[in-house]
Amino acid sequence: MTYGNETKSIVKFAIPLALGNVFQQVYNLCDTLIVGRFVGKNALAAVGSTYTLMIFITSIIIGLCIGSSVVFSRFYGAKDYNNLQRSFFISFIIIAILSIILNSISLIFVEPILRLIQIPNEIMNLSLSYTFTVFFGIFFIFLYNYYSAVFRSMGNSTTPLIFLAISTIINIILDLVFIINFKMGVFGAALATVIAQVFSGVGLAISCHKSLKETKIKKENMVFDRKIRKLILNFSLLSSIQQSVMNLGILMIQGLVNSFGVTIMAGFACAVKIDTIAYVPVQDFGNAFSTFIAQNLGARKFDRISKGSKSSFKIVSLVCIPISILVYIFAPELMQLFLSENSREVINVGVQYLRIEGTFYVLIGYLFLFYGMFRGWGKPFMSIVLTIASLGTRVALSYILAPNPSFGVVAIWWSIPIGWLLADIIGFIKMKKEKIILEL
Repeated sequence: MTYGNETKSIVKFAIPLALGNVFQQVYNLCDTLIVGRFVGKNALAAVGSTYTLMIFITSIIIGLCIGSSVVFSRFYGAKDYNNLQRSFFISFIIIAILSIILNSISLIFVEPILRLIQIPNEIMNLSLSYTFTVFFGIFFIFLYNYYSAVFRSMGNSTTPLIFLAISTIINIILDLVFIINFKMGVFGAALATVIAQVFSGVGLAISCHKSLKETKIKKENMVFDRKIRKLILNFSLLSSIQQSVMNLGILMIQGLVNSFGVTIMAGFACAVKIDTIAYVPVQDFGNAFSTFIAQNLGARKFDRISKGSKSSFKIVSLVCIPISILVYIFAPELMQLFLSENSREVINVGVQYLRIEGTFYVLIGYLFLFYGMFRGWGKPFMSIVLTIASLGTRVALSYILAPNPSFGVVAIWWSIPIGWLLADIIGFIKMKKEKIILEL
């Protein structure tokens, strides 16, 4: 990504990332769709409401891997292969240990965690069954995301996509078999997801060590170099904090939504799945943008960074506006993918959410670019600042206004784009101050 047309480099790298993220969303989406159609509203609420919890837990690991990938990209862009191998070794050991600890804590405290986010008693057993089983896949989520970071730091976003696509197909097939044929309910959905995660994590790890000579770490590079360890911890921990703070805020919102009952929970659960897939292209464009900046910073090519940044903001605008229009128009049909006509109340909740929040996808598109920009530029702390501004606003407005009958859940829906807008303003001011985009 350090030569050739800047826009083409970012787009070419981002497309497999976006497709991969779509497949990753399909994991849980298939559980939701099949459970909603073949098990019932309570099961749908159980799977949907625990989705945000699972995302919060895994976001800690994903953030660690994203942070490490910036370090990998810098060393790769600078062609410093000895330090690249040392960073691979240090990062793997640190994140693997943290993943095992996180996995253990999640399994031990699963029930208190579910009660903390106000899962209703009527679906508690279903939520426990699903969540406890899914938590067994946490370590394999680490494997997949770590080795994805390795591949992507070298400009290869296609190989992780292939493994994710295959694992998604496995997940869909097993969902249908376990839920429809074997009548295993939410446990079957969770088991299918874990088996698919084992394939993607272990398979990608084997592929990485067989195909990339850089990952065959020399013995002299298997050291905990103090300087590199500090660099890895700085980027990884800050990126992890940013990801986990973001998803903690979402989890708090989920807890507030849960207090409105199963119908609101089910509608919100379906709408969030649609929402997540709708802005996948710009989310992964932001991740590609981060790699682009990191590699060119390592190669000291500042003009490329400036040109690539300008074109990235234009592309995000061109992508987000038509997606918002389509989601607004087809919100009822999208909700009906998950639910039958008999669930009209649930469908209406999701349509209301999508037509308010989905109108402003361009704002979250810019926010993803700011996240990627500041990570790649070596200022990961700014991503935390932007996340706190966005999520803090959302949580504060939701908890203050939603309990008021005059506003209700509509306040939660409107708080989301308001938070995005505030964070974008802060990001733009910081970008101008740092002069990351020249002559804007």
